[in-house]
Amino acid sequence: MMVPEVFPNVPLIAVSRNPVFPRFIKIIEVKNKALMELLRRKVRLAQPYAGVFLKKDDTNESDVVESLDAVYSTGTFVQIHEMQDLGDKLRMIVMGHRRIRITKQLEVEPEEIPESHPKPPPRRKSKRGRKDQPVSQAEQISETDLSPELRPLPSSDILMVEVDNVQHEQFTVTEEVKALTAEIVKTIRDIIALNPLYRESVLQMMQAGQRVVDNPIYLSDMGAALTGAESHELQDVLEEINIPKRLYKALSLLKKEYELSKLQQRLGREVEEKIKQTHRKYLLQEQLKIIKKELGLEKEDKDAIEEKFRERLKDRTVPQHIMDVINEELTKLGLLDNHSSEFNVTRNYMDWLTSMPWGTNSEENLSLERAKEVLEEDHYGMDDVKKRILEFIAVSQLRGSTQGKILCFYGPPGVGKTSIARSIARALNRQYFRFSVGGMTDVAEIKGHRRTYVGAMPGKIIQCLKKTKTENPLVLIDEVDKMGRGYQGDPSSALLELLDPEQNANFLDHYLDVPVDLSKVLFICTANVTDTIPEPLRDRMEMINVSGYVAQEKLAIAERYLVPQLRSLCGLTVEKASISSDALSLLIRQYCRESGVRNLQKQVEKVFRKVAFSIVSGAHTTATVTPDNLQDYVGKPIFTVDRMYDVTPPGVVMGLAWTAMGGSTLFIETSLRRPPGGVDVKEEGSLEVTGQLGDVMKESAKIASTFARSFLMSQEPENHFLFNSHLHLHVPEGATPKDGPSAGCTIVTALLSLATKQAVRQNVAMTGEVSLTGKILPVGGIKEKTIAARRAGVTCIVMPAENRKDFSDLPDYITQGLEVHFVDHYSGCDAIERRSGG
Repeated sequence: MMVPEVFPNVPLIAVSRNPVFPRFIKIIEVKNKALMELLRRKVRLAQPYAGVFLKKDDTNESDVVESLDAVYSTGTFVQIHEMQDLGDKLRMIVMGHRRIRITKQLEVEPEEIPESHPKPPPRRKSKRGRKDQPVSQAEQISETDLSPELRPLPSSDILMVEVDNVQHEQFTVTEEVKALTAEIVKTIRDIIALNPLYRESVLQMMQAGQRVVDNPIYLSDMGAALTGAESHELQDVLEEINIPKRLYKALSLLKKEYELSKLQQRLGREVEEKIKQTHRKYLLQEQLKIIKKELGLEKEDKDAIEEKFRERLKDRTVPQHIMDVINEELTKLGLLDNHSSEFNVTRNYMDWLTSMPWGTNSEENLSLERAKEVLEEDHYGMDDVKKRILEFIAVSQLRGSTQGKILCFYGPPGVGKTSIARSIARALNRQYFRFSVGGMTDVAEIKGHRRTYVGAMPGKIIQCLKKTKTENPLVLIDEVDKMGRGYQGDPSSALLELLDPEQNANFLDHYLDVPVDLSKVLFICTANVTDTIPEPLRDRMEMINVSGYVAQEKLAIAERYLVPQLRSLCGLTVEKASISSDALSLLIRQYCRESGVRNLQKQVEKVFRKVAFSIVSGAHTTATVTPDNLQDYVGKPIFTVDRMYDVTPPGVVMGLAWTAMGGSTLFIETSLRRPPGGVDVKEEGSLEVTGQLGDVMKESAKIASTFARSFLMSQEPENHFLFNSHLHLHVPEGATPKDGPSAGCTIVTALLSLATKQAVRQNVAMTGEVSLTGKILPVGGIKEKTIAARRAGVTCIVMPAENRKDFSDLPDYITQGLEVHFVDHYSGCDAIERRSGG
């Protein structure tokens, strides 16, 4: 079919990315229904021509546009050589013939669509290669779709345009054109040499029959079509009508493509070389492995694994029953396939079994002087703990061998329970291992998992022995009072076997499944309170109380340990920053009243941080913290009043309490709730208690009220105040839960003080449980309560006679200046506690 030289009205096909150049073939797919129907109609009418134009927006996937501004005005007049109707889209092979330019938009006129159309013979040319089946389908579609009723409604899409042919400017084949032409041909050949994929494309382009060199117009289009340049660069070549300029632009795109091809070739060569080297290295390694195996220089993997495990056990004293298990597992390992899951399980089990320190012990320090020096170097006070460790060393000296022990340090937070354990390990020259059981609910953390489980591993104790590489480490079990209990078991029950000296010589871990000797391990546990530790577990441990610190001890700890450490931690020196003893005392008294020194450490660090900031910012070169400028570093004081009452009125008495944080003072307040009930002395009075009191303390208040009535009747028979008055007893602070029997003595005194209208001396504090007959029973926490009393300015303490032994153990700097009265019956308290009221 001859292509007409002038064909002004053509369907508009909008394409993305690459325009169609004249004399080049391109495959185009159309999915727009209206455009598909129009192209089918044109082909049936023997007008298989269209205009292909490049869209300005590459992201737009549509085949049609709603405005001519969406496409470049210059495109290509193409002939449809083959059309495949795929139902929802048309696939066409088109060939470009000449450049065209859009002049205006056309409407698809209805008269172009015949109302009835007899079934024509199929139109197909042999050179277009159309099949019979697609043509018949198209004819069937035309018969059903070309009726006026089913004709599609007009849309806003541009389907037809009027075009003019674009003529290039006349040119003369000058030397410049020849040079450009030759350079383009050379560049194309270079690209083909680098990338053979272009060779087939060039051969197809040159099937036209004429030499490309003799046609600069075709050569410029061919050069641009070969490249993968940007769409706007290709469109620029298509729009250019000056042939020398078009040749130059095509040459520029070809040069870019050539450089890109060179880069691709270099990268491909490097990757191929790397793959070859890796493959060659692998082959050589395999050959070397086979050669070594033939010469007997290398064993198989299983033999190497067995040799490694036996090498670990060479210098260790392995018990015979464990050696039998090891030999059996090694035999089993040799029969298993290397890639089976059982092989990995057995190998991991053997790795743990042979990593245990069978018969390996660290050389222990038995020098009392050396141990005492280390303990004093790291911690101040804590005499009970230090004496117990020195006793342990003394016993080991006399026995000639060491033994395991189970100790439990209990006391308030921040007093150094965990850190003293590390110092003990250093003093004894033992390896140190710590793990916390606070919140633990899984028994497997202690006893290990069964080997059959995925990711199974031994418990913490076996991990400890592997890490420390010795059978006699010091193991710190932290927070034993905070263990949980869940569906995985009760860890506190699992600790019974671990911490029992009669059982831990044959401790059985679920993973290892062989007895392990833990009798030489020194176990140290820490707790804040002992009430939550199960009784069987507490019975297995030697309990050592680590009490809180008084102000003098805190000051000594701060000056000896905290200040030097924190000053160095903040990058300061003694010359640049210092804190006076008076400032430390004020810091302890007004900011850090807790039993431990953890908060004191935070406050001292805060001081040094602010000093470091002031020095770095240039505000100061040195800083000395004194009581006068302490507030500049730590803010306003937290505690400004040592006690609630400077002068206690009748009915108010200071008591002493023990908490997990240490000792504290509390006041028992009693008051008349409403007047006595008339003149009838036989009317019963009442007692209401508040202050969030526990059941034990409520019962103690009832006992105290009953005894107070009895005692008042014996002392002042005519005083019926407690019998017919309605009283209210309150223990501040109301938001703090309180419980325990040690306030009984104090409650009795408060009720008697209110009944007799005589105030108690303001420097008196008391503690003790009172029985229904007035017997004063012993209580706990004497040291903490004494410290709290000194902190509140108390000089006279009343406590049970049976606590005399506890008080006598206190150091002199705590008891100095205190007037202490030990009583076994409340009648001995009366003259001590009250003073003349007025």
